[in-house]
Amino acid sequence: MTELISRAAGVRFDELALATRNHGMPLEGMRYDITPIGMHYLLIHFDIPEVDASTWRLRVTGSVERELELSVEDIRSRPATTTPVTLECAGNGRTAMDPRNVSQPWGLEAIGTALWTGTPLRGILDECGVRDGAVEVVFTGADRGFQDNVEHNYQRSLGIGECGRPETLLAYEMNGADLPPQHGFPLRLLVPGWYGMTSVKWLREIEVVDQPFTGFQQTSAYRYQQHNHDPGEPVSRIRVRALMIPPGIPDFQTRRRTVEASAVTIRGRAWCGTAPVAGVEVGIDGVWQEALLGPAPAEFAWRGWSYVWDARPGEYLLSCRATDADGGIQPTASVWNLQGMGNNLIQSVAVTVR
Repeated sequence: MTELISRAAGVRFDELALATRNHGMPLEGMRYDITPIGMHYLLIHFDIPEVDASTWRLRVTGSVERELELSVEDIRSRPATTTPVTLECAGNGRTAMDPRNVSQPWGLEAIGTALWTGTPLRGILDECGVRDGAVEVVFTGADRGFQDNVEHNYQRSLGIGECGRPETLLAYEMNGADLPPQHGFPLRLLVPGWYGMTSVKWLREIEVVDQPFTGFQQTSAYRYQQHNHDPGEPVSRIRVRALMIPPGIPDFQTRRRTVEASAVTIRGRAWCGTAPVAGVEVGIDGVWQEALLGPAPAEFAWRGWSYVWDARPGEYLLSCRATDADGGIQPTASVWNLQGMGNNLIQSVAVTVR
């Protein structure tokens, strides 16, 4: 059962324990086109599995003509693709919801853009020969534990069509190096455009099924619900979002910003998993102006943006919001849901100009 807590009650010890195991990307990390591995956000549901690459095997089973068992060397010998992809946790922005789900207490930092290398999933499925009537592919990680008293390996499924996208990868490198243990060594799924829960880490089995998968992480977790008995809608593609690098210098505890009166260049990143980013605006005390949008490095990687602010002495509230090519725009208020998912609320930063 999902447990709620008011923001006014503060962060609970169990939330703090989760926050020490997982981490977000400091927003100043957006200065890098490619996020350094140690800065990239990280969410681990259970424990990091101990995997021996020399004996590890990926099994491909289920509704296929030919089952496969592949070693690391088998995977690496296949055609490879390298592409930058922005990943965002579905719970990013959860702490702005009130009441909020007792879970990883994300602010705005559950993001990162890495350079991923792997082999397209569809090549392996084509070799196996997916049978008529197959509807989904189930991906099983080696990590195992309890959630809501349900013991399970972390598993998620994708529709056959999504698995056939050329950018859906079985990834074995991150930023030109072997996957670190915490990011899924030796192999993980990478599904560009979808929230991070879809990109199953520590992959050990792929099963093609002819019935929709009903595992815990598919049908109980990662749903847009209004109450515990609401089946809700599944979380899928990343909603449009822009974030700014907070300008100036921070106060250690409050993170409030101070800048000098001058022409201040505000910079940030914008991304979306449903359509290309079409524009970014910067708000100065609620007055919106167009920012300069940088080039798109790849279809599913963030885009840089900038805005020059004539900062004069005083107190200000800076904001930013993105719009996608389908007309989607970030909301001015959180769209509440029970699990605290998909909250792409506009970011606001309080700034003192001296």
